[in-house]
Amino acid sequence: MVTTQNSDRFLTAFNRIDHRLRDIIGAKDFMPFYRLVDQAKKKDVLVRKYEDDLRSYADLRNAIVHHRTSMEYVIAEPHVDVVERIEYMDATLAKPTLVGQMFRKKVLVFQEKDSLKHVLKVIRSRKFTQFPVYNKTQFKGLVTTVGITNWLASVMGGNHVPRHVPTLHDILLHEKNRVNYKFVSRYITIYEAEEIFKQGVERGRRFEALLITEHGKTHQKLIGIITPLDIMQVE
Repeated sequence: MVTTQNSDRFLTAFNRIDHRLRDIIGAKDFMPFYRLVDQAKKKDVLVRKYEDDLRSYADLRNAIVHHRTSMEYVIAEPHVDVVERIEYMDATLAKPTLVGQMFRKKVLVFQEKDSLKHVLKVIRSRKFTQFPVYNKTQFKGLVTTVGITNWLASVMGGNHVPRHVPTLHDILLHEKNRVNYKFVSRYITIYEAEEIFKQGVERGRRFEALLITEHGKTHQKLIGIITPLDIMQVE
């Protein structure tokens, strides 16, 4: 015997999402769900992320509500996978994960005067590919393995040996994109961080890392770092 449990769970989650979308756009009067999605996606990156699912679930919701012949029988009984998916979306929209929660960690920082030899040892032992560089407490830039490669190509191409031990200051000069990072607040969501990476690529300004501080200020303590590889693992 088919129960209505799945459809009841689905409708409960759907209605909560409906209220959430109304809150996002400040809707006071009735508005069709499709229009709610259209308006809310302009203000909330997570709505944009789930837009296609939300539209599909609106059709399923209509089938359940309008074709229910009794409290015990519905024509469109959602599969449990669908129910779990919309409940997950409901929970995520209500309380999305912040970057400070997922990516907060002790970050190894470097000084401009640190030698390339020191960084190469870190690469060998820690497998890092991004290196935040400071002059005492002032942020100076982000060194990457690409910048190191560019420096090596410049030296080898010039067919000469450097007169001094190369430092991170030298490597910074060889980063093709000098502003290859962005500081973000620990209070933005992981989905907003994902959007920052996407927009950077679309604008021809690929970010190698997002650097997390309390309020996204460069003078604040670095409390986390997000790489493109990290963000690819976000559902």
